[in-house]
Amino acid sequence: MGEPRYSRRTLFAAIGVVIATATGVATYVSASSQVPEEQIATSDRVSRTTGAKPAVHFERVYSNARHRWVTLAFYLPTGTPPRGLPMSILLHGLHGDARHAAVGDLADVLASAVKKGSVPAFGFVAVDGGDNYWHENIPGDDPMAMLLDELPQWLRERGYGEPFAITGASMGGFGALLYARRRAERGDPVAATAAISPGLITTWPEMAKRRAFKDEGEWTSLDPLRHLTSTGPTALGVWIGDRDRFIEGTRRFIRDVRPEVGTVKGGGHDDGFYRKVTPDVVQFLAKYAKRAV
Repeated sequence: MGEPRYSRRTLFAAIGVVIATATGVATYVSASSQVPEEQIATSDRVSRTTGAKPAVHFERVYSNARHRWVTLAFYLPTGTPPRGLPMSILLHGLHGDARHAAVGDLADVLASAVKKGSVPAFGFVAVDGGDNYWHENIPGDDPMAMLLDELPQWLRERGYGEPFAITGASMGGFGALLYARRRAERGDPVAATAAISPGLITTWPEMAKRRAFKDEGEWTSLDPLRHLTSTGPTALGVWIGDRDRFIEGTRRFIRDVRPEVGTVKGGGHDDGFYRKVTPDVVQFLAKYAKRAV
């Protein structure tokens, strides 16, 4: 008989390992972990402004609402203990995932602001949500139920505070407004919602291209432009570039809702614009993070 063969998962379960990559990112796998392979990765990116390091951790969890393993991503100010830390949910855009949810330099801006003492400490938590505009387009795959019912428990298990806010870009901006609506409908409104370049599309033929809704009726039942007061008392912040492809719908939303912050700046639907507005986004959220402490 030859040497016994073991799967990589079996070996990782038997011992804890640390793998340092060429990019300077370390991957930690715990011997007691219930995740299938990778558990946590920590970023050592350095902020351009203060030298503060945003800590970025990844972990795999199983979502019963989505019936699959998903990645949790934590974007935190370095050196801040997790116990009771206020958290904003962070929603990715179309074809995105939790690992790339922090648009622009959002994590760096947060770390720098906390280090300077200009904002209270808080963090962002992202999770894989698929491409269906954060609702149950595919039966049995319900990312909104995951956000509402599972994510708070995952945060509590890890010592973090309850979600005080929701932040999202593009499709995630649509999802953030939908999440705020669902929280309001439950009688538990979220304190603040930050929508960056939200995917507020004004015509069904254009939205139908995304294949995220079974028909026009389902889309209109969820579209924030058709439910302008549905977010209840949550404070709203909206940022959009004047050359963004979603400018028409977002301008209409800002005009009709009159959010606490409604900003149109020069720019498109891209990283350059996101970097312009992330300092304002962090400052907006910080007001409500302070109240959540």
